[in-house]
Amino acid sequence: MRNSGFFFFILGLMALLDFYIFQALQVVLPASSKARLAIIIGYWVISISALVTFFLIPYINFDSWPRWLVTYGRAVIIGLFISKVVAALFFGVDDLRRGATWVVSKIVKQPSGNPARGGEGISRSVFLSWLGLAVGGTVFGTLVYGFGNKYRYQVNRLKMSFKNLPEAFRGMRIVHISDIHSGSFMDKEAVEKGVKKILKEKPDIILFTGDLVNDRASEMAEYLEVFSKLNAPLGVYSTLGNHDYGDYVKWESHAAKTQNLEQLKQVHKQMGWRLLMNEHVVLEKGADRIALLGIENWSAKGNFGRYGKMEEAYPGSEQYPFKILLSHDPSHWDAEVRTKYSDIDLTLSGHTHGMQFGVELPGFRWSPVQYMYKQWAGLYESGDQKLYVNRGYGFIGYPGRVGILPEITVIELS
Repeated sequence: MRNSGFFFFILGLMALLDFYIFQALQVVLPASSKARLAIIIGYWVISISALVTFFLIPYINFDSWPRWLVTYGRAVIIGLFISKVVAALFFGVDDLRRGATWVVSKIVKQPSGNPARGGEGISRSVFLSWLGLAVGGTVFGTLVYGFGNKYRYQVNRLKMSFKNLPEAFRGMRIVHISDIHSGSFMDKEAVEKGVKKILKEKPDIILFTGDLVNDRASEMAEYLEVFSKLNAPLGVYSTLGNHDYGDYVKWESHAAKTQNLEQLKQVHKQMGWRLLMNEHVVLEKGADRIALLGIENWSAKGNFGRYGKMEEAYPGSEQYPFKILLSHDPSHWDAEVRTKYSDIDLTLSGHTHGMQFGVELPGFRWSPVQYMYKQWAGLYESGDQKLYVNRGYGFIGYPGRVGILPEITVIELS
């Protein structure tokens, strides 16, 4: 079994968390024996079920199981684990308090007539126990609530001004989508509603910045017809993301992996999408021309692939006054685009999904993904260059979204 040591470490940690949370749970349980017994039984039934399921994961072939059962089952187990970790942080604070109080009671001499309680334990705080359970429960409840947001496509519209944009392209409407992850979809009708939203915007051009699938080209079989409906006067252009290469599954041979990638390229072609593989094309409106570049996945992060080759895509585009680059991973912008290709005006990326979890309020945005990616959602500017990071059309791993909704971006150039 691959990474068996880490697997059993997580399993052991889950078991320890269950016992640790149970100690705090007992503090707040009602005195009624029937209610107390019911809660204890319920707690351990859920906890043991999660442990057994997690233990069996390496030994079960889930390919024949209903996708919804595997997806939601995995999400619930992970959600329980995260919520228990959060609750344990509060209990840890309480235990530090109890430990410090016990140490002080041993060291500091008590006044006469008030003997030290060295032989007695320090009781756990009911308030912190309730607080930890409430916060942990809120986290779990929020993750469950997010299941209902994964197809709530949000249309974000914005105008971008560029001094060097040719006159004929002023007012051009771009629809930018990214990270479809068709292997995660479970509701074809909901996905199709998103496609209809895109078409309703009547874009001049549609640009897709990678991760059409989770791993395999076959994931698009059910959705090829749906996304084939996307069309625009200037065309639909696409590029590849890190998941499109099949790097995250074990293939029977290198040839099988290569064949999968070739099949995926054909999927783009069958849908009428022009896949840009380290190359550029020229867009024309009247007598004016601009360049559209697209490269394969290029990441500044060591754990993601680097297949993109700007040295192949860029040459020949210098002669055009305005350039748009499709590059899946936004870390490419700081690492290479801004430093070496300062005449690329607009870069479009995706990849982060906004981690499908965060907070976006006027004047304030937060997501855990910002600790890994400086540019993780929305518009970023540096001098005359702009980067837009799409929050993703689909989802992967967690079958939901909390605070960061799936996005359809409509950009009007001026």
